[in-house]
Amino acid sequence: MKKNIAIIMGGYSSEYEISLKSGNVVYNALNTLDNYHVFRIHIFENKWVFVSDTETEFPIDKNDFSVIVDDEKITFDCVFNAIHGSPGEDGIMQAYLELLNIPHTSCGMYQAALTFNKRDCLSVLRPYGIKTAESYYINLGDVIDEDAIIKKVGLPCFVKANRAGSSFGISKVYKKEEFKKALEVAYKEDDEIIIESYLDGVEVSVGVISYQGEIIVLPITEIVSENDFFDYQAKYLGQSKEITPARISESDAEKVRALAKRVYEILKMTGFSRSEYIFKDGEPHLLEVNTVPGLTKASILPQQAAAAGISLEQLFQNAIEEALK
Repeated sequence: MKKNIAIIMGGYSSEYEISLKSGNVVYNALNTLDNYHVFRIHIFENKWVFVSDTETEFPIDKNDFSVIVDDEKITFDCVFNAIHGSPGEDGIMQAYLELLNIPHTSCGMYQAALTFNKRDCLSVLRPYGIKTAESYYINLGDVIDEDAIIKKVGLPCFVKANRAGSSFGISKVYKKEEFKKALEVAYKEDDEIIIESYLDGVEVSVGVISYQGEIIVLPITEIVSENDFFDYQAKYLGQSKEITPARISESDAEKVRALAKRVYEILKMTGFSRSEYIFKDGEPHLLEVNTVPGLTKASILPQQAAAAGISLEQLFQNAIEEALK
């Protein structure tokens, strides 16, 4: 019997366009396989719909995550999560699907909520000896003391929306006078902000996945941005070089591989993860953990999988088979 697989894409955040691209790549890859019926499900704040190949929309019944097409009720054996940002990466969809006992390809609800909150995730990992940048936290409405911020994190520094991805809501600040604008940019994405010290060093991205029953670390990618940092334009508009494998020494590669795997295990992750590190004084410092990384052919995790000899079809099929276990 062919299994019904729902690919959820879209979402409620600024990342929805990237998510639609990721979801369609997954859809096209899984459609080449004989063992699945694949369905594109668009999840937006104003509608949840199954979108057919003719672009006809059929509403999803949220009571049991089913859809009626031509008088036939369709339920799903597994959900492939391709939603970047809320509600796919912050634990909301995971909790909903787990309540309905529907297997899904991403990590658990708690892991998603924790990793999506940069402040909380870094706070949990620091006691394990995981090195991070110096940081300062602000919530909407707090009094801004620029001198206290500069004393803690120095200049230049990064002002980031705490719960946002794809480099939305990030600014690099060089002068005290630039904080006001940077905070405005971050508050457009979230009402919580994290301000971090600038780490001057090689930036790498490390994919860790559950593959055929084992936790494996994919080849490391070095990030070389043509811009001041790895911003949205660098990530998605070709203004960066992503070099896999990274041009770092084998000892540095071994350090960051072991660290990325340890982070995955400490957090009790499942499914895909991609964590970002910057080397400072020879030691990798963790920036963040992504649990629904980009899945387009140009995205980092698929590039790493290809370097490991894993095709998109194998990568996505494995995610489903791991979830169905």
